[in-house]
Amino acid sequence: MVMQTLIDTLYSLAPKVSNLITLGETSYTTSTNQSGDTQLALDVQSDLLIQEELSSLPCVKAIFSEEKEEIIQINQNGKYLIAYDPIDGSSLIAGDLSVGSIFGIYTESFEGKNLIASAYILYGPRLEIVLALDKNTPPIHKRFNPHLQSWDEASQLTLSEKGAINSPGGTQKNWSCNHKKMIEELFAQGYRLRYSGGMVPDLHQILTKGGGLFSYPATSDAPNGKLRKLFEVFPFAFMFECAGGEAIDGKTRLLDLPISHSHESTQCFFGSKEEIKIVKLAYKDEK
Repeated sequence: MVMQTLIDTLYSLAPKVSNLITLGETSYTTSTNQSGDTQLALDVQSDLLIQEELSSLPCVKAIFSEEKEEIIQINQNGKYLIAYDPIDGSSLIAGDLSVGSIFGIYTESFEGKNLIASAYILYGPRLEIVLALDKNTPPIHKRFNPHLQSWDEASQLTLSEKGAINSPGGTQKNWSCNHKKMIEELFAQGYRLRYSGGMVPDLHQILTKGGGLFSYPATSDAPNGKLRKLFEVFPFAFMFECAGGEAIDGKTRLLDLPISHSHESTQCFFGSKEEIKIVKLAYKDEK
C-alpha cells in the first residue's frame, strides 16, 4: 500500500508535467545544473512541481533531483529515497521531439544495489508511463486516456533474446576505435538505426519493439560517459533487467557499480541478451 501511494502520485504527476511542457517556458536560463548542462526554465519549473508532489508523501524519506546540488531530506521516518531527472532531454523540446521523466526508487541509501523500483514517463504523441516494481515481474506499460482522464493498461514489456534496433549515443568522432567497430558490425548484421538523442524515447522504443541495443560509451570528450548513475542509468538498468534484458558498463552489471559522488556518470549499454554478448566481446580487453 505504501508503494502504491507513491505510484499513484506518479500517475497524477504525468499529465501535470505534460501540460507544463506544452505551455511552459522553453528559453534557456543563465544557470547550469550539477552535471554542467545549461538549464531551461522548463527544467526548473518541472523540478519544482515534482519536488512539491513527492515532498507531500509521508513514505518519502528524501528526494534528489538531477537539477539540484544536494539531497533534500523530507521525512525522517519515510521509507523511500527517490532520485529523478525531471525532464530528460529537455533541449529536444524546441524541435518538438519526445522527452521523458525518470525515477529511481531506493531504500537505505542512493546506491544501485539499493534500487527497488523505477519508472519513467514519456511525453510524446501519447502520454505513457512504464513502471518496474519487482525484479521478477516485467515492467508495466500504461497509456493515458485524456478523454477519461485515466490510465489504460497497454501491456507488460518483455525483451526477446535478440533485437533489431541499434541506438548509438555520443558524438561519433569521439568514439573509441573498438566502439566504432562494434557499431559498424551491428549495422552490417542488419540492425536498424533508431536514435533521437533522448534517452527515454530511445530506450522505450527498444523495450516496446522487443529488443536491440542502446549504447552511450565513454568518449574522448567524456571519458567517464555522460549519463548519470542515480538519475538515469540505474533506473533504466533495473527496468531492462525486469524486462529480461541486461545492462552493463561494457563488462560489469550497472547495478553493481559503486558510486563515489552523487552526480557521477558512467558509460552504459542496455539491451537484449544477444546484443549484450556483442558488447562484452567488444569490450573484453578494455581496462
